[in-house]
Amino acid sequence: MPADYARRISPAATTAIFDAQFFHWIQSMAEHFDIAIIGGGIVGAALAHTIGNRRSVVLLEREEAWGYHSTGRSAAEFSLRFQSEGAGRLIRASAGFLQTPPDGFCDLPLIRPRGNLCIAQAEKAGHLHHIFEAERNKSAPMARPLQLLTVADALALVPFLDPDWVAAALYDPDCWDIEVDSLLQSYLKSARHAGADLRRNAEVTGARMEGSAWRLETNGADLLATTVVNAAGGWADPVALHFGATPLGLVPYRRTAITVPVEGYDVSAMPEINEIDEDFYFKPDAGRLLVSPADETPVTPHDAWPEELDIAQAAQYLSDCTKLEIHRISHSWAGLRTFAPDRLPVIGASKRAPGFFWLAGLGGFGIQSSPAVAALASSLLLETPIPAALRQEGITAETFSPIRFE
Repeated sequence: MPADYARRISPAATTAIFDAQFFHWIQSMAEHFDIAIIGGGIVGAALAHTIGNRRSVVLLEREEAWGYHSTGRSAAEFSLRFQSEGAGRLIRASAGFLQTPPDGFCDLPLIRPRGNLCIAQAEKAGHLHHIFEAERNKSAPMARPLQLLTVADALALVPFLDPDWVAAALYDPDCWDIEVDSLLQSYLKSARHAGADLRRNAEVTGARMEGSAWRLETNGADLLATTVVNAAGGWADPVALHFGATPLGLVPYRRTAITVPVEGYDVSAMPEINEIDEDFYFKPDAGRLLVSPADETPVTPHDAWPEELDIAQAAQYLSDCTKLEIHRISHSWAGLRTFAPDRLPVIGASKRAPGFFWLAGLGGFGIQSSPAVAALASSLLLETPIPAALRQEGITAETFSPIRFE
């Protein structure tokens, strides 16, 4: 190198070289966590809470707000009724936590009694009676305490139902409203108190293996993690590609909801109402009725919005089965419910990508099953026994393992 080389480098070039070296040094000093959780919805937050201070955890959410896409747009219910066997086990195993949260976890009750009224038209009355008999013949804990009602009984609970539409009804007391935001914020508060690093506006844009850890590229600073948990909801399959994991065929489905004012009725104490095959449902919500056509439209992951046809269908369902006159819709929205091909959650380590763990496909019941889902995921990640409350419900790691698709 010529002796005067340094003198021939311009100040701008010197600055550029220094900046590049400094950037490389900063990148090499990326924080290292035991576990990085991608996705700040309810299950990601629940897992961060459940792991607590047993590992160093960072929770990464791409949006400005926690629980933006699915958690914040849910119908906010806890119901043990008519769930698939696998989902039902997770929900039942979550009941104890939601009914009696740990001391100091939250300031107010997480669930409030609501009840559920199932209704059917004449052509489905036989089907409703069959469901009632099938439930009554189940053994505990699967059996639900359903009550077969007359049409008059149903009208006593919900006076604005149309008696010409309702031909049969049954009532399930095992249905509650969930305080979703309180649950989510309590998970986050607990995780933060245990030392978790909670980051919003932190989208993972790439990843590569460095030794035995993953380097995660985000739109903020890079970070290193020994294990990455994919709790990205509708984005779980695209996120998996960053880590060389095989997409599992997870599909987001759009679900629509509207709220409508109800004149002349106090709906606050009324039950949730479901069409017997869940063609639609509606429930009290802050003095109005929340109505959904229970649509399931496959979509690509995006910030979902309602389609006019689905909004109209929701209003039509309510108009058909009640005597209400719907003059305006107060609010409408849509959210994503993501399912695996067999409609069971995917919880467990990938066999294709080292240090990559699936926590996805909760299909719209992630909120009400979040305590058990997080407990199962935590036991697998920390290699500890599955908690007794889950084992008592017959929950096994094999049922939800991603190996069934990989």
